[in-house]
Amino acid sequence: MKALWKGGISFGLVNIPVKLYSGSQTHRIDLDMIRKKDQCRIEYVRVCKKDGKEVPWDEIAKGYKKENGDYVILDKADIARAMPEKTQSIDIFEFVKEDEIASKYLEKPYLVEPDKIAAKTYALLRDALKKSGKVGLCKFIIRQSEHLGILKEEDGAILLIQIRFDQDLRDPHELNLPAKNITISKKELDMAMNIIDQLTDKFEPEKYKDTYKDELLKVIKKKAAAKGKKVVEDEEPKKKKERHPADDLLDQLRASLEAIKN
Repeated sequence: MKALWKGGISFGLVNIPVKLYSGSQTHRIDLDMIRKKDQCRIEYVRVCKKDGKEVPWDEIAKGYKKENGDYVILDKADIARAMPEKTQSIDIFEFVKEDEIASKYLEKPYLVEPDKIAAKTYALLRDALKKSGKVGLCKFIIRQSEHLGILKEEDGAILLIQIRFDQDLRDPHELNLPAKNITISKKELDMAMNIIDQLTDKFEPEKYKDTYKDELLKVIKKKAAAKGKKVVEDEEPKKKKERHPADDLLDQLRASLEAIKN
């Protein structure tokens, strides 16, 4: 793995030199945009909406659009003044219980590896986090942006989980949600609980795979082997019968239970 960031964890007066690695990876196939008839790659150009002419990079600026439609043009110095001071430190400023942090705040995981000279201090923080049952709230800067995060112990390692700022979350009450006092019969609730019980199992993340990449690779190999000839498609799987939300709720619950049993 390639380190994304090098710096240190600031823990009181203790500094732990560390490297950050991405804790996740995407499984995707890169597809190019091409012209069908001759497989020529498509290039995107910067075009002015007013005159349709391409604009060179040295003539492009960043602007903030005002309510009247005019723009306030910002140069590199303006943007630099607003940026946080660049540091190579993950600063722990508070410790909290992990279960106090709602899942909606969790955003992106990083793996934290200690420098060779910092094995003992890394182990100290790791073991202290584990024994306390708490996580360290911290701030750090990557790619000129300030982020909020938590440092936690898991599987003998320290993980840095980037979390969202509260101001970045949308309020669900802006949606047209059903009233809390909406009438749900005991029979309906009992059947819904029965479905939950029937489908309850231990969470084993390794069981769940993103199959899209594998399926797309199969399609690509078939088309490549066909050398331009029409590919004979496999029999399409039968679609599940869709039920309308207005259908009788009890009927839907009964059908769900029956499907689980079969």
